[in-house]
Amino acid sequence: MNSQLRSSQWHFTDDVDEFLARGRDFLHSRPDLYTVHLTVTEQLRRRGPRAYGGDPPFFGVLTRGDGGVAAALLHTPPYALNVTRLTAAEAETLAERLLALGHPVSGICADGATAEAFAAAWERRTGVPGKLHELQRLYRLAELTSPVPAPEGRARVAEASDRDLLVRWYEGFVADAGLRVGGDAGEWADFRLSYGGVTLWETPDGTPVSLAGLTPAVAGQVRVAPVYTPPELRGRGYAGAVTAEVSRAARAAGAAEVLLFTDLANPTSNALYQRIGYREVADWAVYEFGMRSVVRGAVGT
Repeated sequence: MNSQLRSSQWHFTDDVDEFLARGRDFLHSRPDLYTVHLTVTEQLRRRGPRAYGGDPPFFGVLTRGDGGVAAALLHTPPYALNVTRLTAAEAETLAERLLALGHPVSGICADGATAEAFAAAWERRTGVPGKLHELQRLYRLAELTSPVPAPEGRARVAEASDRDLLVRWYEGFVADAGLRVGGDAGEWADFRLSYGGVTLWETPDGTPVSLAGLTPAVAGQVRVAPVYTPPELRGRGYAGAVTAEVSRAARAAGAAEVLLFTDLANPTSNALYQRIGYREVADWAVYEFGMRSVVRGAVGT
């Protein structure tokens, strides 16, 4: 083990303010790459520690010997552990520390090399292999190009009267994406409505046909999420139109970075976002571990 790694140290906490006190400058240094950490911590600060499920969040900051921050992690069960880039040796140390704490890990989301290294380290220590579940791509809006031809209709910001629709469509999005979500759809809708965080596309007769959400602005970045059109209404250009409109509105409101994630297994959405002006930033990998890797009686989960 080299001297730099020996002098590095993980600091873990379940307090979001303590985490940000240590890691804020690091996270703000690359708001695009660290968009998940920024947006999730902002929602935890606004909505409380149970925003993503019944278990409390768990955070970590890796500091170097000089006090600088080398990496950060967050975990909001039942979601995967989300960690910034690590070396193979740092991933090995992280797996060792989490197991020593008894912290349950059902999956990891990170850049490909980090996720693979952590999955390998976890398997060596637990005997449970990680299964590659998904490959994601992060995009940044460059020059916005509205889709042509545009579908008939218009965009509007969702209102309180749309709450039931938002709940149904959020549940539809979660089901389609195969997500394991710990939070309540109604709480999600209420939070998004509180700051105008959902835009609907509606037909000329006023019927909503698609939605695009937007996270609160943090460190100059916002992320488009989710985008959803009911199955029977797909293929008509509604998703492209509402995504373009919410992206335009974010830029007009002063966002320096407008971002979104896609599943690389979905060529339709990847092509759509590129057509309206989104460009590749980086790729992520999501690995899932079997239930045997979940250590019971964990601390800080």
